[in-house]
Amino acid sequence: MPSLVDREDQPYVGYRATVGFDGLREVAHRLAVIAGALGERGVTPAGAPFFRYLVLGPGMSSLTVEAGVPVAAPVELGEDYVDDVVPGGKYVKATHRGAPDGLAAAAAEVLEWGAAEGVRWDRSQAADGEHWTGRLEVYRTDPRVEPDATKWETDLYFRLVD
Repeated sequence: MPSLVDREDQPYVGYRATVGFDGLREVAHRLAVIAGALGERGVTPAGAPFFRYLVLGPGMSSLTVEAGVPVAAPVELGEDYVDDVVPGGKYVKATHRGAPDGLAAAAAEVLEWGAAEGVRWDRSQAADGEHWTGRLEVYRTDPRVEPDATKWETDLYFRLVD
């Protein structure tokens, strides 16, 4: 069952790309690159890595996403990477337990629940698709520690209109 939570602004370093579903794995690999670059600079991540969904193209034909790692303060990693902030505010949170291939269905369940509850998501519609202010998958399980994907936990966050 989803719950309402308050989140503070969260600075992060990320990699942004517009891809099809088949390109998500390549974007996900950037998380390790970002974590390594932070480690080289002596910066400890301020939380679990995540995907931030910015634009969902018409019919999910394309996705503009960011693979991000939270940091306590902005960090410059170079032109391929962005420093940004996931905005704080009221979010709906749900936890998916299992492999990543179940995340789309888990997100759909949250959106259906929100529709039934009359929730107003912080999103807008444009010609290029659905723009989200705060839609995240936070990967709480480190696959190097727990290789069994059926045991992975991912928190889904969807920002509400203020």
